[in-house]
Amino acid sequence: MQQEPMRSPVNQETPQDQEQENDFLLTPEQEAAMLSAYGSSSDDGQDNLQDPDDVSQGETLKGGMSKPSSYTNAFHNHYIGHMDLLADKVTVMKYLDAHQGWFRRCANPFKADPIGETGYAMGVGKVGAMGFQVDARVGLNLLPPDQNDVYRINTIPIPDQAPQEYEVDFQAEMRLRERSLDPESAKSLGQNLVLTEIEWDLNLTVSLNFPQFISRLSQDILQKTGDSVLGFVVKRVSKSLTAKVQDDFHKTHEITVPKQIKLKR
Repeated sequence: MQQEPMRSPVNQETPQDQEQENDFLLTPEQEAAMLSAYGSSSDDGQDNLQDPDDVSQGETLKGGMSKPSSYTNAFHNHYIGHMDLLADKVTVMKYLDAHQGWFRRCANPFKADPIGETGYAMGVGKVGAMGFQVDARVGLNLLPPDQNDVYRINTIPIPDQAPQEYEVDFQAEMRLRERSLDPESAKSLGQNLVLTEIEWDLNLTVSLNFPQFISRLSQDILQKTGDSVLGFVVKRVSKSLTAKVQDDFHKTHEITVPKQIKLKR
């Protein structure tokens, strides 16, 4: 599930980023680099953005947000990555099907509360920049595999959750392919091992309305910043979940991965 990050100021990690794995707030240094890269929306520049109480007329939601009749900003991320598990496809599918055992464990430090039999309310922490932030949560439905053994995850409502400042459309697929190790690796190990390759394909859209003080930025800056922050969040969460699922699978199945084998993650 790993992907090379988009080259942008948002992807400049700091020690603070590493310590707060479940928060995604741009530092002042990252914001300055972003504005330098994307340009300023007016002659007044960033100074005009420090007014979080100046919002549009209407019912105010958490975070100084006007209640939107519809969302006017949409940010997108398409993420493709891979993960290898050292086992046959049938074994891997049995593990994936029993997500009640591994999903919440591997989601840590991100909180995942069950919704029914196949759903989870997953919180990814605080996400934001330029004085605006949301406490992001998304309802995920882990569907059973179809006739082609393709797993899908899509968005579901979170029960009893109050209206939020954002809306998430999460559409993911996982495709599995079993293969034997290449002959050279098999020869060096003295045995023929099988691994299952998982390709992870995610299309994610987050829609929201910004308060007026953020809307003073140009639409181009808003779009580039939002897309970059979204890509940053997806990359961080995916890397964390991929590594933990891979480690958890091999640990629970008591599989020791030989040092000669480099698994994708």
